[in-house]
Amino acid sequence: MVAIIGRSALPNAKRIVVKVGSALLVDEDKNTLNKAWLAGIASDISRLKAAGKDVVVVSSGAIALGSRLLKIHNKALSLQEKQAAAATGQVTLAHAWMEALGAYKVQAAQILLSPDDTETRRKHLNARATIGALLDLGAIPVVNENDTVATAEIRFGDNDRLAARVAAMIGADLLILLSDVDGLYTGNPNQNNDAAHLPQIDHINDDIMAMAGASNAHYASGGMVTKLEAGRISTAAGCHMIICDGRDPEPLLRLENGARCSCFIATETPHAARKQWIAGALKPRGTIGIDAGAAKALRNGKSLLPAGVVAVDGLFDRGDLIAVEDQAGRIIGHGLSSYSAADAAKIKGHKSREIETMLGYRGRDEMIHADNLVVIDN
Repeated sequence: MVAIIGRSALPNAKRIVVKVGSALLVDEDKNTLNKAWLAGIASDISRLKAAGKDVVVVSSGAIALGSRLLKIHNKALSLQEKQAAAATGQVTLAHAWMEALGAYKVQAAQILLSPDDTETRRKHLNARATIGALLDLGAIPVVNENDTVATAEIRFGDNDRLAARVAAMIGADLLILLSDVDGLYTGNPNQNNDAAHLPQIDHINDDIMAMAGASNAHYASGGMVTKLEAGRISTAAGCHMIICDGRDPEPLLRLENGARCSCFIATETPHAARKQWIAGALKPRGTIGIDAGAAKALRNGKSLLPAGVVAVDGLFDRGDLIAVEDQAGRIIGHGLSSYSAADAAKIKGHKSREIETMLGYRGRDEMIHADNLVVIDN
């Protein structure tokens, strides 16, 4: 069976997250970066960018590189040694990406994330806004887990899930996991000649998860279980996910040209999935009252500006869910606030250009951005 959506996912995608593992980046025989491979993926990324696509890279490799530089790669590392290796390797890794992408006149930018940055609403909004700003400025964000401060208890644990969280956070429509296997099989293809390749997976159910069970968990670098867990996260957020073999030069070009892969299908768009998440979020922590003009603007898909706000009630922080109330006292929407209750009360009724003077810092122009707002039909 031909993966109909899978073959068109990359050409049709507008915002793409590409996850690169340590095994692809680090030449274990030479204990160095695989610069030839890095040059190939940089060529892929620059071509996608030139085609008008947003690309974010989630890159492993800091600990692997750092442990070699510190000459501790031939032993089991303690948590502190891993953190020391990460701190050392991040410098080399960031420079390598900057150099590789710079050859194509593309600017790289380093982003270090912890789980709290994607799961706490306020930090989630900050990270989302920063990555969005970098993409708007033409840079390629290169994301990694902040291993230098993460403990065993608060780590993502693997970059497959980190990549899925990033894809969900920024509203990507495609996540690509570059691996050492060309997708999902019904069994371990290294041990079972009858294992069948699955080109398209419409739903990750228990039967699909069982294909990557304990006996088959390691038939791809990092394990197939974590890749399927990443698939659950990304597809629930409206983002298709592809697992493909990334070992050859220019793996994304090969994918565009029809290389075998497994595509996990999202049933909704990222925008619809985000709206559904907001609509089903926790109880609002406060309420904002708006005038008739603002109510009309929201129903037309616009953002809520401070000028249209007439009242602020409740104790809420930036990133918290709040209700939006019209002049008749009807709740007409729910959204994530760009400001705390205290700051919202100060700027209500004022023009966006006055915010910096009133608060002492340059915040968002919108009280609630349209992407973070769900309007309720009354």
